[in-house]
Amino acid sequence: EIVAWQLSKRNDVQLVLDTVEQWTQKRDVSEAVLHSDQGFQYTSQAYNTRLEAFGVKGSHSRKATCLDNACIESFFSHLKTEKLYLNQCNSEAEIRQAVEDYMYNYNYRRFQAKLKQRAPIEYRCALAA
Repeated sequence: EIVAWQLSKRNDVQLVLDTVEQWTQKRDVSEAVLHSDQGFQYTSQAYNTRLEAFGVKGSHSRKATCLDNACIESFFSHLKTEKLYLNQCNSEAEIRQAVEDYMYNYNYRRFQAKLKQRAPIEYRCALAA
Protein backbone atom coordinates (compact mmCIF):
# COMPACT_ATOMS: atom_id res chain seq x y z
CA GLU A 1 0.00 0.00 0.00
CA ILE A 2 1.27 3.45 -0.87
CA VAL A 3 0.57 5.48 2.26
CA ALA A 4 2.26 8.78 1.41
CA TRP A 5 3.73 10.35 -1.70
CA GLN A 6 4.85 13.74 -2.92
CA LEU A 7 5.90 15.25 -6.24
CA SER A 8 8.58 17.87 -6.61
CA LYS A 9 10.76 19.43 -9.27
CA ARG A 10 13.72 18.56 -7.04
CA ASN A 11 14.81 15.24 -5.63
CA ASP A 12 16.03 16.78 -2.40
CA VAL A 13 15.84 16.38 1.36
CA GLN A 14 12.74 18.57 1.59
CA LEU A 15 10.83 16.22 -0.72
CA VAL A 16 11.63 13.31 1.58
CA LEU A 17 10.80 15.28 4.74
CA ASP A 18 7.44 16.32 3.27
CA THR A 19 6.64 12.70 2.45
CA VAL A 20 7.58 11.54 5.95
CA GLU A 21 5.40 14.31 7.39
CA GLN A 22 2.44 13.18 5.27
CA TRP A 23 3.01 9.55 6.33
CA THR A 24 3.12 10.41 10.04
CA GLN A 25 -0.17 12.30 9.76
CA LYS A 26 -1.92 9.23 8.32
CA ARG A 27 -0.59 6.47 10.56
CA ASP A 28 0.81 5.74 13.99
CA VAL A 29 4.41 5.25 12.93
CA SER A 30 6.03 4.81 16.32
CA GLU A 31 8.30 1.77 16.26
CA ALA A 32 7.95 1.48 12.47
CA VAL A 33 10.89 0.68 10.22
CA LEU A 34 11.27 2.82 7.11
CA HIS A 35 13.49 1.27 4.45
CA SER A 36 15.21 3.31 1.74
CA ASP A 37 18.22 3.27 -0.50
CA GLN A 38 21.41 5.13 0.42
CA GLY A 39 20.59 8.35 -1.42
CA PHE A 40 21.87 11.56 0.14
CA GLN A 41 18.33 12.47 1.23
CA TYR A 42 18.05 9.34 3.38
CA THR A 43 21.47 9.64 4.95
CA SER A 44 21.01 13.32 5.81
CA GLN A 45 20.95 14.46 9.41
CA ALA A 46 17.61 16.22 8.89
CA TYR A 47 15.94 13.02 7.68
CA ASN A 48 17.33 10.84 10.45
CA THR A 49 16.49 13.43 13.10
CA ARG A 50 12.91 13.55 11.81
CA LEU A 51 12.60 9.76 11.93
CA GLU A 52 13.94 9.68 15.49
CA ALA A 53 11.42 12.35 16.53
CA PHE A 54 8.60 10.04 15.41
CA GLY A 55 10.15 6.91 16.90
CA VAL A 56 10.86 5.43 13.47
CA LYS A 57 13.90 3.29 12.76
CA GLY A 58 15.63 4.02 9.46
CA SER A 59 16.90 1.11 7.37
CA HIS A 60 19.10 1.38 4.29
CA SER A 61 19.80 -1.00 1.46
CA ARG A 62 23.35 -2.14 0.95
CA LYS A 63 25.47 0.00 -1.32
CA ALA A 64 24.87 -0.72 -5.04
CA THR A 65 22.40 -3.53 -4.23
CA CYS A 66 19.11 -2.68 -5.93
CA LEU A 67 17.67 -6.06 -4.95
CA ASP A 68 17.42 -4.81 -1.35
CA ASN A 69 14.79 -2.36 -2.58
CA ALA A 70 13.25 -4.60 -5.26
CA CYS A 71 9.61 -3.95 -4.33
CA ILE A 72 10.01 -0.18 -4.72
CA GLU A 73 12.12 -0.52 -7.87
CA SER A 74 9.33 -2.68 -9.30
CA PHE A 75 6.62 -0.22 -8.22
CA PHE A 76 8.31 2.72 -9.95
CA SER A 77 8.87 0.65 -13.08
CA HIS A 78 5.14 -0.13 -13.21
CA LEU A 79 4.19 3.51 -12.53
CA LYS A 80 6.36 4.69 -15.41
CA THR A 81 5.38 2.04 -17.96
CA GLU A 82 1.68 1.81 -17.10
CA LYS A 83 0.90 5.47 -16.55
CA LEU A 84 3.56 8.06 -17.25
CA TYR A 85 4.97 6.75 -20.54
CA LEU A 86 1.47 6.09 -21.92
CA ASN A 87 0.01 9.51 -21.12
CA GLN A 88 0.89 12.79 -22.76
CA CYS A 89 1.11 15.14 -19.79
CA ASN A 90 1.54 18.78 -20.79
CA SER A 91 1.60 20.41 -17.38
CA GLU A 92 2.53 19.79 -13.78
CA ALA A 93 -1.17 19.57 -12.94
CA GLU A 94 -1.65 16.79 -15.51
CA ILE A 95 1.36 14.90 -14.16
CA ARG A 96 0.05 15.24 -10.62
CA GLN A 97 -3.40 14.00 -11.67
CA ALA A 98 -1.90 11.04 -13.55
CA VAL A 99 0.15 10.02 -10.51
CA GLU A 100 -2.79 10.56 -8.16
CA ASP A 101 -5.00 8.35 -10.36
CA TYR A 102 -2.32 5.67 -10.47
CA MET A 103 -1.84 5.69 -6.69
CA TYR A 104 -5.58 5.35 -6.11
CA ASN A 105 -5.91 2.49 -8.59
CA TYR A 106 -2.82 0.79 -7.18
CA ASN A 107 -4.15 0.89 -3.63
CA TYR A 108 -7.82 0.10 -4.32
CA ARG A 109 -8.04 -1.77 -7.63
CA ARG A 110 -4.74 -3.46 -8.46
CA PHE A 111 -5.01 -7.07 -7.40
CA GLN A 112 -1.70 -8.70 -6.53
CA ALA A 113 -0.85 -12.39 -6.36
CA LYS A 114 1.34 -11.88 -3.29
CA LEU A 115 -1.68 -10.33 -1.52
CA LYS A 116 -3.94 -13.32 -2.23
CA GLN A 117 -5.40 -11.62 -5.32
CA ARG A 118 -6.46 -8.56 -3.34
CA ALA A 119 -5.68 -4.88 -3.73
CA PRO A 120 -3.36 -3.49 -1.03
CA ILE A 121 -6.02 -1.68 1.01
CA GLU A 122 -8.44 -4.60 0.79
CA TYR A 123 -5.65 -6.89 1.99
CA ARG A 124 -4.75 -4.60 4.93
CA CYS A 125 -8.40 -4.38 5.97
CA ALA A 126 -8.76 -8.16 5.83
CA LEU A 127 -5.69 -8.57 8.04
CA ALA A 128 -7.04 -6.06 10.55
CA ALA A 129 -10.44 -7.77 10.76
